[in-house]
Amino acid sequence: MSKAIVVVSFGTTYPETRRKTIEACEQAIQQRFSDYPVYRAFTSNVVRRRIKQQEGLDIPTVRAVLEQLAEQGTEEVYLQPLHVILGSEYEKILAQASDFQDAFKKLVVSKPLLHSQEDYEAVGSILLDRYGQLPSDAATVLMGHGSQHYAFTAYAALDHMMRASPVYVGCVESYPPVELIEQALRERGIREVHLAPFMLVAGDHATNDMSSDEEGSWYRFFKEQGYEVNAHLIGLGEYPEIQQLYIQHLEEIIE
Repeated sequence: MSKAIVVVSFGTTYPETRRKTIEACEQAIQQRFSDYPVYRAFTSNVVRRRIKQQEGLDIPTVRAVLEQLAEQGTEEVYLQPLHVILGSEYEKILAQASDFQDAFKKLVVSKPLLHSQEDYEAVGSILLDRYGQLPSDAATVLMGHGSQHYAFTAYAALDHMMRASPVYVGCVESYPPVELIEQALRERGIREVHLAPFMLVAGDHATNDMSSDEEGSWYRFFKEQGYEVNAHLIGLGEYPEIQQLYIQHLEEIIE
């Protein structure tokens, strides 16, 4: 019986972080499931178009990969999203996959990074190990993308679960906003802030909205509030522990 795994991400136009994060996750999954061919798909059409223009690479959609696999006679397909939350991009995967339920004997979409309570606890532990070993007057502020989808609550839940620690989670486009995070830091007497992305890749948001000195960036915001600020351009996908969580989600649907 022919089987395949499709690793799906939003994508990024930054080749270096793509290699360190998306490709690293794909390689870890391929190593764990060595009997399965592993395919790549991106959900962002804007990213796919820009990569085609800038690098000449054709990154397929979920639909295109599933069409290819169906034509090849593949019988079982497992999709692993590298998305962080059950948001609109995840729903895009479900919608495209739903058109192919009759094309395969088995077609299953796994969960993103944050789904169960165990996921939140595991991710929180990883973040504490990576970013929580700080002096009493220092804290780490992680920048999540945020969403207008109701799943934006995932970020607030994780931030709430970590409130006894020096690690905070805020969002660029939704709740919790950076101003609310700064208020909490001020109340705790924090003087030094470390910024890092709570995103799979350290791409456009991490480079411009988080770590640049441009108007409106988080780096500049904290600087203007009088903090010592350090920015770390490391996407979540670089961490073997995060890669392992995606692998565990795949193991659950395959085994």
